[in-house]
Amino acid sequence: MKIKIEEITSVIKQEIEQFSSELEISEVGRVLEVGDGIARIYGLSKAMAGELLEFDTTEGAVMGQVMNLELDTVGAVIYGNYLAVREGDTVKSTNRLLEVPVGDALLGRVVDPLGHPLDGGTPIDTGGLTRKLDIVAPGIAYRQPVKEPLQTGIKAIDSMIPVGRGQRELIIGDRKTGKTAIAIDTIINQRDWWGTPDAVVCIYVTIGQKESTVVAAVETLRQHGAMDYTIVVSAGAADPAPLQYIAPYAGCAMGEHFMWQGKEGKTPKHVLCVYDDLSKQAQSYRQLSLLLRRPPGREAYPGDVFYLHSRLLERATKLSQKHGGGSLTALPIIETQEGDVSAYIPTNVISITDGQIYLQPELFAAGVRPAINVGISVSRVGAAAQIKAMKEVASHLRLDLAAYRELEAFAQLGTELDPASQKQLDRGARMVELLKQGQYMPYDAIDQCISILAGARGFLDDLKLGDVHAFERDLLDAMRGPHKDLRTKLAQAESFKGLEDEFTEALREFKANWQPAAAVTG
Repeated sequence: MKIKIEEITSVIKQEIEQFSSELEISEVGRVLEVGDGIARIYGLSKAMAGELLEFDTTEGAVMGQVMNLELDTVGAVIYGNYLAVREGDTVKSTNRLLEVPVGDALLGRVVDPLGHPLDGGTPIDTGGLTRKLDIVAPGIAYRQPVKEPLQTGIKAIDSMIPVGRGQRELIIGDRKTGKTAIAIDTIINQRDWWGTPDAVVCIYVTIGQKESTVVAAVETLRQHGAMDYTIVVSAGAADPAPLQYIAPYAGCAMGEHFMWQGKEGKTPKHVLCVYDDLSKQAQSYRQLSLLLRRPPGREAYPGDVFYLHSRLLERATKLSQKHGGGSLTALPIIETQEGDVSAYIPTNVISITDGQIYLQPELFAAGVRPAINVGISVSRVGAAAQIKAMKEVASHLRLDLAAYRELEAFAQLGTELDPASQKQLDRGARMVELLKQGQYMPYDAIDQCISILAGARGFLDDLKLGDVHAFERDLLDAMRGPHKDLRTKLAQAESFKGLEDEFTEALREFKANWQPAAAVTG
């Protein structure tokens, strides 16, 4: 019998290949030192930066990630229960990067940065869908200019500091000046678009907040029907620094899943990511870096703290039609100390973003809510992110309010004003009153245009300040009642061109018949 060498060789090769695929080969190291969510590991000579690690502890597997590559050891952060990790525990490299679950199953849920539910609901089944936590942002070839408005429902923002889909707009100010309120109102305002092609999925990331604060925010969103399209990613004040550090990236990855759906043949969605707030993320990253013995720089922050935020915010984009046309809008929040916008972290994030909404404590205390300082607030996208009707009525609003603030400061000296200056002062005061807005009361874009038109055309000039909001409320009711057809024309055209005379006549007629509630009851 003749031996067929080729046949035997091929059988042996097949057996070896099958055996190799079943055999799990992983590099193993040991924990030398552990504490405060940081581990120093010996033996992982082939570990890569950012690689996911698995700690074998007495309480089960705990995940970690390589942060420092040193001569003999590896510095790693631990995600989850770092108290379970002991010196001498074995650590396996996984050859994977950190991933988070993504998909529709997360909508309406409160999760931690690793995608585990925190709301006491059922386990989340995303069907195995995951996305890499930290990726390189889409390049210029993947993008198109920002030109679609993301309506916040806040008159002062939509008229003077508009936000576009795909933009990065910073909300900055001292604590307790209404930063989170603006973000929550913007999320609530997306309710009317849910279920339409313009639907906006909202990701609300809380970093270093008290659990009671997060619960209150979630309850507010639920009461206003906003949780149907919102994912809340929470890394609380009691959570370890590593979880606070990765929370914004986790939220961004969850949002990118919806943004890229157009590339997969589905309807792309627009995404709004709120990072509340990145000051606390920077502090948690500083803590990690100091524990890893990285060299401290200015204010003890590591040298790459700018990169920490830039690689996150660069992922906000408006994709080109070729790549689906979805968008991801970022609203990062930064807390200042005593209004110091020139501090290290605030200036870093200001230079990364496309504008900032600055909230001033003095205005907040004076009852101007939202307390937006229009002097140093800016949107670098500007009128490109407004509907035509808003451009037409609000083009001079910012300059008029800035001039009013200067004139107001001058008038406080007790100087007598000429009639023209007094008229400008009266109109400015009423426009400031008109732009005040209650919390959780977002305005429709067409209603905003009608209100600002009434103020800009002088229909509020002779009203008492206390009557401005009653006049506005009754005017908007009339525009949905007797003048419904005119409002419908404006909503369809999204421009006042050809409708100016009709609106002026309607406003004049309404003003002639309107009386304050006190005068009616009297």
